Amino acid sequence: MKFTPLKIPDVILIEPNVHGDGRGFFFESYHEKVFAEHGINDRFVQDNHSSSVKGVLRGLHYQIAPKAQAKLIRVIRGSIFDVAVDIRKDSKTFGQHVTMTLTAEKREMLYIPAGFAHGFCVLENGTEVFYKVSDFYSPADERGILWNDPKLAIPWPPLKIDYLLSERDRKHPPFLEAVHV
Repeated sequence: MKFTPLKIPDVILIEPNVHGDGRGFFFESYHEKVFAEHGINDRFVQDNHSSSVKGVLRGLHYQIAPKAQAKLIRVIRGSIFDVAVDIRKDSKTFGQHVTMTLTAEKREMLYIPAGFAHGFCVLENGTEVFYKVSDFYSPADERGILWNDPKLAIPWPPLKIDYLLSERDRKHPPFLEAVHV
């Protein structure tokens, strides 16, 4: 596997070694020892899987301590525009974001450590996202940030259709009013 730190170095793009032939393909999407060798020591305890139509925008979500979550994001069908926002108050990159288009075709994964809000916009109908998290879902510790806060200036992709958001995601507070970790 190839591990590449992004503009915010704690967010890492992971490219697996894919072995393919006439029968199909095989790759390891997670290997605890290999991840640890690259500084990713989170213990993943829950897998989540979503399916969405084009234009669905999920986020920006996070959980606060003691239930903060690191995430390992992978697209298994279709494609997404993925966003991680640094909400760590003492970080040099506080308030900055990193974006990445993830596709099932490329099979790349994105590691997002605890202390980041996460969201994505679905670019194709029938897109499926599979991700691991390092702590269990906790409604009491769940928080969010308004997806289109001008302070963050996230360059969400134009899709020629309206974004589809949950009522909850429409009502998240702006970045400066959100709980930071």
